[in-house]
Amino acid sequence: MRTIQPLLRSGLTVAAVAALPLALTAGPAAAGPGISVSTSGSTVSVTTTACSRTAPTGGWGTASLLTSSQANFSQGRQVALSGTTSLQSAAWSNVSPGTYTVIVMCAYNNSTAGTQSIIVSGSATPTTSSTASASASPSRGVLGGLGGATKDYGTLTLAVGGGLVAVGAAATAWFLRRRSRPYRL
Repeated sequence: MRTIQPLLRSGLTVAAVAALPLALTAGPAAAGPGISVSTSGSTVSVTTTACSRTAPTGGWGTASLLTSSQANFSQGRQVALSGTTSLQSAAWSNVSPGTYTVIVMCAYNNSTAGTQSIIVSGSATPTTSSTASASASPSRGVLGGLGGATKDYGTLTLAVGGGLVAVGAAATAWFLRRRSRPYRL
């Protein structure tokens, strides 16, 4: 039993080393064309290369935008694909914030080109009105830190904190020095 385990381990190692050149020379797996979904503010757009042929009645296909409560293609907001044989696209505007699923169906063979989920966060460009101020207010950014990263406490608070740190460091040094001498109590 003791000689079988090392032989088995070395045999597996030799097999892995022998398979490595085959794996490295193999080309990448052919992936399906699929779809690419993007969002810009409240506009969702989809592009695909899968629907390269039109149906006999014309048209590349249809894309559908489904909310999380909708279950199938026909329940979503449908838009006809437009484009050429090399690239087809569709877009939805005024999409409210939330999570959506985009499904693209090709018209030629009624096959699904792809399905992808996307999160719409809202309008990316602020709207301005004639009564609005000419200068935009600055963003507050990320309010991270250890609880006080965005508040100014002043000089007195910093001095008291620094004094407490110095007293703590001195007390620690005194305790460790006292402890290093075993003959003193």
